[in-house]
Amino acid sequence: MLAGIQFTHIADFMVMMPLGPQFMRLFSISPQQFGVLVSSYTFAAAVAGLLAALVVDRFDRKRVVLFLYGAFTLATLFCGLAPNYSSLLIARCLAGAFGGVLSAMVFTLAADLIPESRRGVATGTIMAAFSVSTIFGVPMGLTLAAHLDTWRAPFFFLGGLSLLILIVAQFVLPSVTRHVRAQHLTLQEAAAQIVTVLRYRNHQKAFLLMTLMMLSGFTVIPFISIYINVNVGVRFVDLPYIYLAGGAATLFSSRFIGRMADRYGKQWTYRVVATSSLIPLLVITHMPPTPLPWVVLFFVLFFVFVSGRIIPGLAIVTSSAIPAYRGTFMSLNSSVQQAASGVAALIGAGIVSRAPDGQLLHYDRVGYVAVAATLVAMWLVGKVRVQR
Repeated sequence: MLAGIQFTHIADFMVMMPLGPQFMRLFSISPQQFGVLVSSYTFAAAVAGLLAALVVDRFDRKRVVLFLYGAFTLATLFCGLAPNYSSLLIARCLAGAFGGVLSAMVFTLAADLIPESRRGVATGTIMAAFSVSTIFGVPMGLTLAAHLDTWRAPFFFLGGLSLLILIVAQFVLPSVTRHVRAQHLTLQEAAAQIVTVLRYRNHQKAFLLMTLMMLSGFTVIPFISIYINVNVGVRFVDLPYIYLAGGAATLFSSRFIGRMADRYGKQWTYRVVATSSLIPLLVITHMPPTPLPWVVLFFVLFFVFVSGRIIPGLAIVTSSAIPAYRGTFMSLNSSVQQAASGVAALIGAGIVSRAPDGQLLHYDRVGYVAVAATLVAMWLVGKVRVQR
């Protein structure tokens, strides 16, 4: 059920990026404006995460998840109804505000219910939602957008699916209340609790690790579809097949990487997968006009390793929290994750530019930034201590 919730949240975020060519054409916006459209979601999620950290540990986890998911569903439907760029920007902020905190609560609930020794597999299972969203959600959204000739179709599709999952989740998700210690906690006491979480050295290292993981991916990801469509020469109607292939591969690789993390250690697994991600990062950001089969191959490698390193990385970050403050920590971590994603998207938008013929320039430099962040994260991952 948690993977189903995560699927719609991730698909809602991811479908924006392959729709980039349509948004830039229909709204007559620049790469920088598209970067703002993507990052607005993550910045809103970051602010919401900070506010949620004040109160999230005072309530039943199930009630929090259901409330956030219901609000996220409405925001997604509002995205599909947006008449112009400005209103879509506002709708994306609302979707990010609820969706970002929702993602944190999904992993918090999983950590509350599943022991640390099995948390790698659990994280891999939930992260399989990323695979399913790229196999089914994103290609379906792109196909609907192409055949119905409207970018609104993916958001209506995801909004309707979210409503169905919300109804089922009401009966399936278990209540978790053992963390509720002080339901009458004042705002001052809640703020003091946040300060306590932030002062803990191990938490600071975990937040920095999350920041580096986002910088090493989201500088590159928002502009992939535009780059391979305009620079590499892949037709818009072929983009769903590329995402389908990448998602299908990660559907198998995510659980395998999760098992490796539990068996061989999360730090070791992270370093192996992160090292393997360096080649597809560089190839994708330097790719000239290339036949479709080769594009699919490197896109699959990109998805498997760039998304795969998040599995042991997120398991490490989740397990670094003091259990009594895990809800607050995960809300703050969600803010860090979303803010870092937004900053990464803006960094990428600040580096790339558009030539008169529409091609993206300097995308190779974005790849170098991603590689540098990956190398620093590989060093830092061994410094984060896991709580048993």
